[in-house]
Amino acid sequence: MALASASGSLPRVLVVGAGVAGLATARALRRAGFRPEVVESRSAVDANAAGMYLPGNAARALRALDLDHPVRPLGQVVYRQLFLDAAGDRLCEVDLTRLWAGVGECRALPVAELQRVLITSIGGNVRYDTRVTRLDIGEQAVTVGFADGQFTEYDLVVGADGRRSVVRALAALGGSPRTTGQVVYSGVLNGGPVVTEWTGLLGHRARFVVVPIGARRLYWEADEAGESLPADPVARLRSVFGGYGGPVPHILAGVEKAEATLTGEVELGRWSRGRVVLVGDAAHATGPSLAQGAAMALEDAVVLAQSLRVNADVDAALTTYERRRRPRAQWVRHRTRDRDRTRDVSPELRDPLLRRRGARIFEDHYRLLVDPL
Repeated sequence: MALASASGSLPRVLVVGAGVAGLATARALRRAGFRPEVVESRSAVDANAAGMYLPGNAARALRALDLDHPVRPLGQVVYRQLFLDAAGDRLCEVDLTRLWAGVGECRALPVAELQRVLITSIGGNVRYDTRVTRLDIGEQAVTVGFADGQFTEYDLVVGADGRRSVVRALAALGGSPRTTGQVVYSGVLNGGPVVTEWTGLLGHRARFVVVPIGARRLYWEADEAGESLPADPVARLRSVFGGYGGPVPHILAGVEKAEATLTGEVELGRWSRGRVVLVGDAAHATGPSLAQGAAMALEDAVVLAQSLRVNADVDAALTTYERRRRPRAQWVRHRTRDRDRTRDVSPELRDPLLRRRGARIFEDHYRLLVDPL
């Protein structure tokens, strides 16, 4: 444990955010010998009803956190990605077992189930309804102000509070995300059509993805080009995707509620200032096309804890963390943009190409991420 407290006592570490990034970071830091505090601005009863798809590099990071065993019974292992045109006809497929051989299984599951594993792994120690309002960054410590008027000094503050990070803004590391011009709709459907693999239908400037998450539940996610949220997401979803084939008509028939969000990228000149550092979407959010948000957050947690454990100097540790992580974050950002550009090409030009070379194109998007951390 290299991080030292200014007083010589056990270092005080604050993790802001109790999503996947924050909880994974707390788990990694505990395994490295720290006892981080975790705060979350939302209520403990704010359960996440969404689903998620974890590529093979997420499984590798979970192993590094010693959490692969509790995750193994959850959700459903996904062996293939099937790419279809808007009518539901096959374009290409990716063999995920071969792509991620020696790295880890791909798995889809409810977000809440992964969060439950992560919370259990840190002993459930999360302070909810706790909002950070001020950061006074000194040379050896950070004084954190909370919404209740309390001030506490920490030796390290980790901002794991998402793409609209308050910590990022308070530390003057960056502002709001840059819009990517996409509206994303998502939800979980109980029952519905039988879908056994990750299945994506590509239209013109729009796509619809569905993946099984276990127990006859389907997580679906759709996106279209746009800059504003619709007044009625379900109605808009049915308007845009009503002509799609494959499993989409059955899913739309069963959808009663849809979450709608605007996507945004976070690209920063640096990820730390003094003893404040960012992880996950707070540091490098991208659009959802590559499904790397959770995987990158898990990897960040592992590398940050490793860097703090082996570096006696905190500045050196944070520099090492960013040096190791930035190339992968940049790769994900660029490949996400590549995949979105593929979607935006007219089907008349794109679909013949994908039938010939689609598997190679889509597999190449993950090439760097197969490599060790």
